[in-house]
Amino acid sequence: MAATTFEIDGSVMEGGGQILRVSAALSCIQGASIKINNVRAGRSTPGLRPQHLSGLELVRDLCAGQLEGGEVGSTQITLTTGKIKGGDYTADTKTAGSVVLLMQVSLPCVLFADSPSVLCLKGGTNAEMAPQIDYTLTVFKPMAERFGVNFDCDLKMRGYYPKGGGEIIVKTNPVKQLTPVTLTERGTITKIYGRAFVAGVLPHKLAKDMSAAAVRYIRKEIKDLYINIQAVREKKDESFGNGNGIILIAESSTGCVFAASALGKKGVYADKVGCEAAEMLLRNTRHNGCVDEYMQDQMIIFMALANGTSRIRTGPLTLHTQTAIHVAEQLTKAKFTVTKAEDQDSNDDTHIIECQGIGMTNASL
Repeated sequence: MAATTFEIDGSVMEGGGQILRVSAALSCIQGASIKINNVRAGRSTPGLRPQHLSGLELVRDLCAGQLEGGEVGSTQITLTTGKIKGGDYTADTKTAGSVVLLMQVSLPCVLFADSPSVLCLKGGTNAEMAPQIDYTLTVFKPMAERFGVNFDCDLKMRGYYPKGGGEIIVKTNPVKQLTPVTLTERGTITKIYGRAFVAGVLPHKLAKDMSAAAVRYIRKEIKDLYINIQAVREKKDESFGNGNGIILIAESSTGCVFAASALGKKGVYADKVGCEAAEMLLRNTRHNGCVDEYMQDQMIIFMALANGTSRIRTGPLTLHTQTAIHVAEQLTKAKFTVTKAEDQDSNDDTHIIECQGIGMTNASL
């Protein structure tokens, strides 16, 4: 039995799966037990869904721990942790549940394993209510590398709602310690690019329509800028099921990366999907922060674990970010402060998140 047990209320703030992911990862890394009550109480279908259960089982396996309450629909779980072991692991949601969310809960853990790890994660690669795999590769990966997090992610198969069937392979080596990050200079947006895609039986025209609509929408606000949004059909041997969507990426002169995405739905015009993503991207560049609203919360766990003070310039704090900070402060001695940025490039929506990390070390290295 781990020496420390933390009790977490799963209904607080966003009341969703993020509380599970952040608390499970931090308990695993610190060798503490957690008991989570009111699991996903803030969702229309409370309790564990298949992707959450798969993530918890993966963390349990990574540290040879024990999981109580591990069944779909459960509203209370207890995770008892042990030493994190490197090796080969597989997690399969058997649904369109997001492989990216499986990666979110497991990647921080394997950084502190005793040897290299290979994670085979199966489910949806481009799912609603989760970052698309394209986002992970183009935005999350370079941002995580700033903390000293290095990993390879091989996209074997794309999988779409409702069947899933996607697969990624994540390979990583342990780190001795994470490096704090200062990310406070946004610079100017230098280019926008992306991909609009269709898979399965859907016509290529949908991709072209999404791309064209996104470019038109962005051009209303940003006149003179290189924009390249490719319209692609996924190869049959690289995708499972039918799907369509778009991801847009903006880069700044200081190396900041922002992205926005939208997925097609039955009965929704392709133009609307393209415009939805374009508006999201523009919203995330107007506040002059250095990360978008979806990267914001994903950086919290690394800030908490890093050896020193991290400072990151953001837009408005999302509920996901506030929740991640709340859980990180409950489970670690990391201290966060959030202040409004007050320089000439800021506006009412610009904030600075500062964290004094705990300097977690990998004792096995």
